Amino acid sequence: MQVSFEAIAQSYGGQPLFDGLDLAIPSGSFFTLLGPSGCGKTTLLRMLGGFVRPDAGRIRFGAEDVTHVPVHRRGVGMVFQDYALFPDRSVLANVVYGLAARGVDRAAAEQRALAMLDRVGLQALADRSPAALSGGQRQRVAMARALVIEPRLLLLDEPLSALDVKLRVELRSLVRELQTEAGITTVFVTHDQEEALALSDLIAVMDRGRIVQIGPPREIYARPGTAFAADFVGGANLIAIDEELPAAANGLRRLGTPAGVILTDSAVPVRPGALLAVRSEELVFTDADATADGHLRGVIEHVEFRGGLTGYRVRTSAGVLRVEVRTRQQDQSRSRDDAVVLALPVDAHIVQAA
Repeated sequence: MQVSFEAIAQSYGGQPLFDGLDLAIPSGSFFTLLGPSGCGKTTLLRMLGGFVRPDAGRIRFGAEDVTHVPVHRRGVGMVFQDYALFPDRSVLANVVYGLAARGVDRAAAEQRALAMLDRVGLQALADRSPAALSGGQRQRVAMARALVIEPRLLLLDEPLSALDVKLRVELRSLVRELQTEAGITTVFVTHDQEEALALSDLIAVMDRGRIVQIGPPREIYARPGTAFAADFVGGANLIAIDEELPAAANGLRRLGTPAGVILTDSAVPVRPGALLAVRSEELVFTDADATADGHLRGVIEHVEFRGGLTGYRVRTSAGVLRVEVRTRQQDQSRSRDDAVVLALPVDAHIVQAA
C-alpha cells in the first residue's frame, strides 16, 4: 500500500513546521525519515498514526483519504521507543490485546500470538511479566504485538534507541527480516544515520520541516544532494570551492580551494557557495608531492584509536579534515603534530550549501 502526504501544512506556536510538504512512500518499502531532533520526522509519523492532524493537506493510504480517520480505524501497527507495554499483563496478553480489540476469537488470538512470539524468539516467555524481561526482549514483544494484527502500515518510532549498541545491531536485523517477510509498508523514524543506512530501502533526509533529499542508502551516502545531507549522513568533510580552473589533461575537473587544487569527476555545476564533500575513509595519507593537484598539506592535531579504525583530525588551509584509516593498514608512526600530505579521491561529490 502506497502512503502519501499531499500539501501538508502544520504550525506550532505560530511557527510553521511544514509548508506544502508532499511525500509518496512506495508500497511494501522500508522507508526512513532521518534527521535531527525538531526536524518534523516524528510529527509526520504521528500524522500517519492518527495522533496528529495536519492544519491543511491530505494523508492517503492508497486511494483512501485517512486525514480525519481515527487511530483505531487506520489499521496501523506502531512500535515506540519506550515499548508501551501493559505492565500488569503477561507477554502473551500484551500480544493478544490488539487481536482481542478487533474481535478475534480468544483461542484463535492466542494461537496467532504464540506463533508471532515464536517468530521473535520469545514463546517460552509468554507467561512472564514485561518487568521480568530485558530491554531487547521487551522490544521484541512490542514488535510481535504490532505485527500480529497484520497491519497495512507499520510505524517505528526510534524503537532501538534505548538499547545498547550490540543489541541494537542484533535487533535491527530481526526488524528488517520481519518487515520483509510481512511485506508491510513501513515508516521508520530515527536520528541515527547508521541505522538508516543499514535498514532502509529509501531514506528521506529532513531538515527543519523540509525533505532535502530522498533516495536509496547508497545514493544518499555517495551522492548527497546538499551540504546538510552530506554532513548528517556519514559526516562528510566539506571543502569550500573558490573557483573552477581549466580541466586537467586527463579530463578531470580542477577546483581551486583554500588549500590547493582538487581533482574531481563530479558533473555537478559549481555555483556560489559550492562545497566538495569528501568522506573521511576516502582520504589517504601519502608521501606524494603536496603541491600536486589532488593533494593537501596538513598537520595532525588529534589521533583517536577505535579498535579496527583509527581516526585523525588534520588541520589544513581548507579547515580541519577528518580521516579514518583501518588500524592494521595504517602507518603506526603517525602521531599528533606530524606534518602530512592527504590525497583526495576524484569521485568526491560537489554539493550546495543549502
